[in-house]
Amino acid sequence: MSKYFGTDGFRGEANKDLTVEHAFKIGRFIGYWYGKEHKAKIVIGKDTRLSSYMFECALSAGITASGGDAYLLHVTTTPSVSYVARTEDFDCGIMISASHNPFYDNGIKLLNGEGEKMEDSVIDEVEKFLDGGDIPYATGEDIGVVVDYSAGRNRYIGYLISLATHSYRGKKIGLDCSNGSTWMIAKSVFDALGADTYVINNTPNGKNINTNCGSTHIEHLQQFVIDNKLDVGFAFDGDADRCLAIDENGKIINGDHILYIYARYMQERGKLGDTKVVTTVMSNLGLYKALDSIGVGYEKTAVGDKYVYENMRANGHLIGGEQSGHIIFTKYANTGDGLLTAIKIMQAMLDKKMPLSQLAAPVTIYPQVLKNVIVDDKDGTMNDPEVKKAVEEVTRRLGDDGRILLRKSGTEPVLRVMVEAIDPDKCESNVDYVIDAMAKQGHLIKVKPYQKI
Repeated sequence: MSKYFGTDGFRGEANKDLTVEHAFKIGRFIGYWYGKEHKAKIVIGKDTRLSSYMFECALSAGITASGGDAYLLHVTTTPSVSYVARTEDFDCGIMISASHNPFYDNGIKLLNGEGEKMEDSVIDEVEKFLDGGDIPYATGEDIGVVVDYSAGRNRYIGYLISLATHSYRGKKIGLDCSNGSTWMIAKSVFDALGADTYVINNTPNGKNINTNCGSTHIEHLQQFVIDNKLDVGFAFDGDADRCLAIDENGKIINGDHILYIYARYMQERGKLGDTKVVTTVMSNLGLYKALDSIGVGYEKTAVGDKYVYENMRANGHLIGGEQSGHIIFTKYANTGDGLLTAIKIMQAMLDKKMPLSQLAAPVTIYPQVLKNVIVDDKDGTMNDPEVKKAVEEVTRRLGDDGRILLRKSGTEPVLRVMVEAIDPDKCESNVDYVIDAMAKQGHLIKVKPYQKI
């Protein structure tokens, strides 16, 4: 595992875990690395959190000090940086965001010239430089410049509008912008498409991003849709690579529902072919049963949209994503894009002349209980014969009407125990059965607060 960069960039509390010096050095290295044979051209976007401006300045200073040119999209979404990087001949892109984390956290995401997450080989070189290294400063006319590139963001907005296949005239659509990256973009897109657009949480102040709003606090959009009798609502996270929806009855439509809805829509139009839906191991059993019922195949990856995209690219699959709302449409984008996801949901609704509740109805979401267990040794616990025996017993009990998943956290001394079943009480009791086995074998340190899904 990388020392600084995880599957979604270098993330941590601003100026504690991720400092302005880190940002300057990342900029220094990226400007140097891509400027060996020509002047590096790097596009930068940021979200609305307080520290994003500081990191934007530090990255720009580092890039230009190494002789590269930094093009600033200003406040924008992660998928817009990806789009601009791949369509406008940039060497790479940088997004300053900690996604759905609170405002005091921030992150630096590196994207390659195709708008994909940066190759591990380059990340490794960045990390080596962060731990100590020496590269030359540019001097004289070789010093880089900083360019205001808000026009790139506007072209991305135009691209989204061009993908819509229907007018939204007469449709009442709610948007929760999470006081984040979509606060200016989302309403512009839906207004341009003719919708009656109702917006909440679009007044960022640097500290309210993701605070009781957006896709991680979607209950507010649920009530907003009900109170205003809207046709549909869409909630985004801080950098807008996620989208969750609310149907006309106020019910949450999560990433698993969205994968089913659009895969079926593609299948009905003959656009899916023999490709599969790419999911993670955390997707709900109800999704798989619904896909089985219509003969659509699927694959499962480790948790993380990085792994979903790698599988899709390697195998030519067209749609994939996570329950959290990271949905990837490889025909249109190389990363999850919340606004694109909303447009694709609208396409299915309008083309089939069906409300969102009806499109999602075939997916019965099984209750899930997930508990995070701090243990003395992750591998030792997972390989303990008594723990393995407990997992096998739960598997036997659940049969075809549920499943258990035991997996390691990538960043903490934690094992995640998740059970799905038709009966919520069965979820709870079977998770506890496995945790009891860990305790009896002396592995258990603490059970963290758990989540019912």
